[in-house]
Amino acid sequence: MDPLNPSAARPGPEAEAAPAARSCCVPARDGEAAPRQTAEAPAPGGGDPDARFVALPGGTFLMGSDDPRAHPLDGEGPVREVSVDPFAIDAVAVSNARFARFVAATGYRTESERFGWSFVFAGFLPADFPPTRAAPQAPWWRQVFGASWQAPEGPGSSVAARMDHPVVHVSHADALAYCRWSGARLPTEAQWEFAARGGLTQKTFPWGDELTPDDAHRCNIWQGTFPHRNTAEDGFAGTAPVDAFAPNGYGLFNMVGNAWEWCADWFDRAFHAHPSAPRHNPSGPPHGQARVMRGGSHLCHVSYCYRYRNAARSSAPPDSGSGNVGFRLVRAFEA
Repeated sequence: MDPLNPSAARPGPEAEAAPAARSCCVPARDGEAAPRQTAEAPAPGGGDPDARFVALPGGTFLMGSDDPRAHPLDGEGPVREVSVDPFAIDAVAVSNARFARFVAATGYRTESERFGWSFVFAGFLPADFPPTRAAPQAPWWRQVFGASWQAPEGPGSSVAARMDHPVVHVSHADALAYCRWSGARLPTEAQWEFAARGGLTQKTFPWGDELTPDDAHRCNIWQGTFPHRNTAEDGFAGTAPVDAFAPNGYGLFNMVGNAWEWCADWFDRAFHAHPSAPRHNPSGPPHGQARVMRGGSHLCHVSYCYRYRNAARSSAPPDSGSGNVGFRLVRAFEA
């Protein structure tokens, strides 16, 4: 049995080319409600002592992309002039170590823990893993009971050797709970892209237009043939430490690749394209069904998910959780 598709004895050619749908990045749950949080809501804290905030000057930049390789349903374009006020952003994504301290201080249980399961990439499961539900149109995502931020591949797995890796299997609500406790918040989509560009204008990646300048890997993505063979030429088959690879021009690490990052905005394909859409500190539409994610992950490959770019965007329902989505913090600018 192929672990990437438990309903097929052998994948056909259609399994090699994934549909360009948002579910291929972070799969959605089927509308079931998570049990209520048993611990009290995390109280506002005095800040996260391990955050590495970098103060950014803000300013006007060209947001978005007209890249013809972008999926039209993502709504990257048009390129437009946007301005953001000064703000501070964490140089790294929230790590397992930091999230563990948050849980120890508050007793918080993530939505994946309360659901009792999360989606795990099938390639990380043993060949004899029992058949479980696969995500529609993305059979490489498998429902694994017991998978959570502290057991990323399910029972028997651990983050003990990955404490400096980004926390994953966290929903948008989980990220907001951490933000409340730490006294920070999630970045708006405009803040995230301003930060990712690192001061460069309309470049594809945080470091420029070439994916591997001087044949050096600058981010953690998939090499090989997705979803069956990952050569891990960049040094990582799964997540990498939050400060792996060289930082961008603002000193920020892993703005693309490694793990998707939740943003504050509701997702809408065309909201920002309307002539009356805000161009100063835009924050997206007032409501929606899915939240914006940015940056791509270690599972991105150009053959199906060319979203490890500065302008690339995707989305997932707020309760979604899987082994490739995390978050980083922002806060008000402090002179």
